[in-house]
Formats: sequence, structure tokens, C-alpha cells
Amino acid sequence: MPSVILGLLLDLANIAGGFLLAVALLRRLPRVGDELGRFADKAAPFGWIVGIVALAVGVSYLLMHLLAGPRVFHFEIVGIGVGLALLWERLTGRRAPAAPGGGEAPTGAALLLTVFGVIAILAGLQGLFTPD
Repeated sequence: MPSVILGLLLDLANIAGGFLLAVALLRRLPRVGDELGRFADKAAPFGWIVGIVALAVGVSYLLMHLLAGPRVFHFEIVGIGVGLALLWERLTGRRAPAAPGGGEAPTGAALLLTVFGVIAILAGLQGLFTPD
């Protein structure tokens, strides 16, 4: 039972963290982009909590699967990446790459983070429907 709850936490952290990372692209969606952007602005102050959960559960699953098997899954690697990306500013003291303001499309490192966010959302959704 605890393994199921940890797996659910990892999947939800991947989805929520991926949403926070991919919001620069999601804002550009027609009709729903503005609402998603407003929701992300309200949820952004709590991104560090999602980052801690994703990092802690991702590392614990990685250690569990490295030591006991059966193999390392991509959900864990994505969770660790999401945790590091959301906690980047707190861990390093440097600002994380952000999309330019004014409705411009993200470029460079900010675009890489937004694409990783979309990948994290997909990995989280896949994890919800994949048995342990």
C-alpha cells in the first residue's frame, strides 16, 4: 500500500511540476491559455513544495529500483528532473531561465524547460495508468 501512495505522489508531482514548467507554452493555447496562465500564477509560489515531493519520491524510487529491481523507470528520472528544475533557484541561488514577457515565445533554456514540462506531464499521465 505505501508503494502505491508513493507512486501516486510521483505521478501527481510530475503532472503538477510539468504544468508549472510548461506554462510558458500553455499560455499560448487559444481560448484556455489565459486561464491556465492565471492558475499557474496562483500556484507558482507553491512550486517548491512540488519540487521537494518530486525530488524526494523520485530519488527514493530510483534507489529502490537500483537496489531491488526490476529496473529503473523513466518516471523516476523525470521526477528527479522536475524536482531539480523547480528547486533550481533555491539550490543554486541563481534565477531559473524564464520565458520573455509580453506574450513572446520562449527561446533557448526557457524553451528547453517548457518542453521538459510537457514531457513531465505526459510521463505523469502515463504513470497513472501504468501498473507498478
